[in-house]
Amino acid sequence: MKNNGNKFLTNDILKSSIVEAFKKLNPKYMMKNPVMFVVEVGTVVAFLLTLMPNLFGNDGSGNIRIYNAAVTIILFITILFANFAESVAEGRGKAQADTLKKTRKDTMARLIDENGNEKMISSSELKKGDVVLVNTGEVIPNDGEVIEGLASVDESAITGESAPVVRESGGDFASVTGGTTVVSDWLKIKITTNPGESFLDKMISLVEGASRQKTPNEIALNTVLVSLTLIFMIVLITLYPMANYTGVQIPVSTMIALLVCLIPTTIGGLLSAIGIAGMDRVTRFNVIAMSGKAVESCGDVDTMILDKTGTITYGNRLAADFIPVANIEKEELINFATLSSLKDDTPEGKSTVTLAKDMNCNVEKLEELAEGAEFIEFSAQTRMSGLDLTNGVKIRKGAFDSIKEYVRNLGGEIPSDLDEKVNEIAKLGGTPLVVVADNKIYGLIYLKDTVKPGLVERFERLREIGIKTIMCTGDNPLTAATIAKEAGVDGFIAECKPEDKIEAIKKEQSEGKIVAMTGDGTNDAPALAQADVGLAMNSGTTSAKEAANMVDLDSDPTKILEVVEIGKQLLITRGALTTFSIANDVAKYFAIIPAIFTVAIPQMEMLDIMNLATPFSAVLSALIFNAIIIPCLIPLAMKGVKYRPMSAQKLLLRNVIVFGGGGVIVPFIGIKLIDLLIAPLLMMIGL
Repeated sequence: MKNNGNKFLTNDILKSSIVEAFKKLNPKYMMKNPVMFVVEVGTVVAFLLTLMPNLFGNDGSGNIRIYNAAVTIILFITILFANFAESVAEGRGKAQADTLKKTRKDTMARLIDENGNEKMISSSELKKGDVVLVNTGEVIPNDGEVIEGLASVDESAITGESAPVVRESGGDFASVTGGTTVVSDWLKIKITTNPGESFLDKMISLVEGASRQKTPNEIALNTVLVSLTLIFMIVLITLYPMANYTGVQIPVSTMIALLVCLIPTTIGGLLSAIGIAGMDRVTRFNVIAMSGKAVESCGDVDTMILDKTGTITYGNRLAADFIPVANIEKEELINFATLSSLKDDTPEGKSTVTLAKDMNCNVEKLEELAEGAEFIEFSAQTRMSGLDLTNGVKIRKGAFDSIKEYVRNLGGEIPSDLDEKVNEIAKLGGTPLVVVADNKIYGLIYLKDTVKPGLVERFERLREIGIKTIMCTGDNPLTAATIAKEAGVDGFIAECKPEDKIEAIKKEQSEGKIVAMTGDGTNDAPALAQADVGLAMNSGTTSAKEAANMVDLDSDPTKILEVVEIGKQLLITRGALTTFSIANDVAKYFAIIPAIFTVAIPQMEMLDIMNLATPFSAVLSALIFNAIIIPCLIPLAMKGVKYRPMSAQKLLLRNVIVFGGGGVIVPFIGIKLIDLLIAPLLMMIGL
């Protein structure tokens, strides 16, 4: 999905956006945007004045009809441009949905029945719990879990990444998505969703829902804009009798133009587009946001709860060495460690066997010894795994404290140097797995994990903008402290259980902070639901994805860092364009008010900074600028203001200087240039 629609405006989006811009002229729709609805009402009144110039009494010169018509056309174009901005944002989302719909197609599936027989059926007939076989070149019919086999899968239809990924049974790479293609070998898959409930179906409905509900911040800003509009309407209502008192006759169409120029039409026309574009940017980053509020909340995040494994470190804790305890030969330790890992499909187990082979261990002989043995899987309760051999020997490998308790319960002794060796590994940031046969401890497997490069700098950037990072890990406090220091996080929770994450989130929220976290397992679901921003991995469990308000298609936990920056960018863009829009009003004030009143009140000539040709020229120049600035700002609203990590005070100062100053200077230049162009034309028609 990454590669789709990277072009800002395609021909299809342009055509559909133009059509939608006209459809949105319906007053029922326009009322949702009060600022632009006022412009539409003004357009209707100006149009009536074009047909009946004296509708509200004698309204000036004989050519006033032409002037009213010009005001009507410019106001109409202003509304179309505002509708066009929103339609472009929606069109980019709909284009993504259309691409995804092409991926969703009915295929034939090879159903495996209880007797192991194959039966070809339509993928739409598959039910949750069915088992299918997918061979090379075949499309995976629906979401599921790999229960047998290992294969390369092309997920470009979903993620946009052309490089195939490996999917295999067990571990973190067992989840597969319907619509992807097996490009090598085969997979036996257990279907986990019913037809119409797949992740692809949910993605399409979410992307199509880009016309989402307004977010709280957007509603608050809209309220401010409506308030400003009401204030300016009151000002104009009082201005009319004041003008009559000073002997200045202001045409009603000029009053309408003045109102439109002074109310914040620029941000009013772009506000919805900015919100929709924020969701669009997240989606193009291969993250599906369940709502605009989720994206907006990212911009307000104060605290990030991060799992160590997969987010801060690579997560593939691989065996790096075998460390025997006193009076134990290293070869003995290697043999027992290998036996405990022969049937272990986790990265730790596989890497232990690989390391043993590299150390010239006779793995084939050990495999013969392990024939018929019962494999004991790792569990969160026991925190150990291993084999029960047919000769009665029980071999286990697991966490230090769990193995100590296990050995003591069997009447064994704890080697005197075990604690020291465990601490040495922990100080290196590694994870020790203790190996035991029956009640005798033989030594440790040193599992090494690596902090991802560049994270120290990224955490520093987050610190600059006031975001605190907390690392959660199941490691002991010593290991956790070492990794936390190396990564540069602000705090850590060692020996962390799922309920500890929830408590950490609640503690931060009780202090009024907005919290973000990532997760992929069923045990992460409660914490993902509790967090203000919950990012689940696409490779994770269904419950995790349902609890979160964002899903990462690439299953990259570090992406939470980029998602937060996109949320910040959304808020910065909205603030910057609001500042620019309100600053615009200052320049338009100096364009119109002096031009109207200077003839009757010569003292106001000092405010006529632009020295525009005539009152009519001043009004029309300001109106034209007011219209064309909206499409000029659409690319900025879509792409967002460039994000730079800095404090809120520095950011506010920068916005005031760049967008506040620019919002004053640009209209002065633009309106003057437009005046120079249209003044001769207006003179030719007697205005």
